[in-house]
Amino acid sequence: MSKNNFVLIRGGGDLATGVALRLHRAGIKVVVTELARPLAVRRTVSFSEAVYEGSHVVEGVTAKLIEASQLSAWNEADKIPVLVDPDADILLRNMFYVVVDARLTKQPPIPLPFDVPLHIGLGPGFQAGHDCHAVIETRRSHTLGRVYWTGTTQPDSGEPEGDPRRVLRAPNDGLIVGLKKIGEHVEEGEVLAVISESVNSDQYSVISPFNGMLRGLIHDGLNVTKGMKIGDVDARDDASLCQLVSDKALAIGGGVLEAIMSKEEIREGLYS
Repeated sequence: MSKNNFVLIRGGGDLATGVALRLHRAGIKVVVTELARPLAVRRTVSFSEAVYEGSHVVEGVTAKLIEASQLSAWNEADKIPVLVDPDADILLRNMFYVVVDARLTKQPPIPLPFDVPLHIGLGPGFQAGHDCHAVIETRRSHTLGRVYWTGTTQPDSGEPEGDPRRVLRAPNDGLIVGLKKIGEHVEEGEVLAVISESVNSDQYSVISPFNGMLRGLIHDGLNVTKGMKIGDVDARDDASLCQLVSDKALAIGGGVLEAIMSKEEIREGLYS
């Protein structure tokens, strides 16, 4: 098993991307693993979009889709490699100093195939000292971004933060096709996407709950299930926000960076 000085980040959604940016800008090499068909909603600020497009730029930093075999020879310091590897099989071939589970499944994680020096979990589902070394608070509050070396974060409330109407959910099972682009202005009652079970079946409309801006919408052509989160409308109606990772993502990224930098042996390994 070869050893490298990458931080492995599992997940490439908007919060995971905030973590990746924070570490990358601090001079730490990161690699992102994702699903074959990622489900990120805020796709414009998610490195997971590189799976669909081959490469994707967020705040001036490029993520590039590669094969696992290319990682050992990776020398593009200004780019972040992305792998399709939902089960983190790369851990069977490479030793990482740090693994960050940023998938936000909110469920207890399946154990990693090998112990790593530092395993960090984001949000509910992780218990520091039991199934990871440290867990980072992901819920907006005075504890957002804090690092816990024992115990858990705040439990999952089951409700979205802010106005619950902002979250768009699938009205039915089926294939989604977006009618509006992320960043576009939308009106209350406007159809933003349609979902159909098959080509000739009835279509189910996804409706804007209020006037604002379409902040996020999952990729066209994905099969969704009824009740699944598929989009987000922002009443602030500021399209520039679609090009910036959120304050929440950066706070969580700061917590991950703190956890890494607090361990001398980890720092030395990553910067060697």
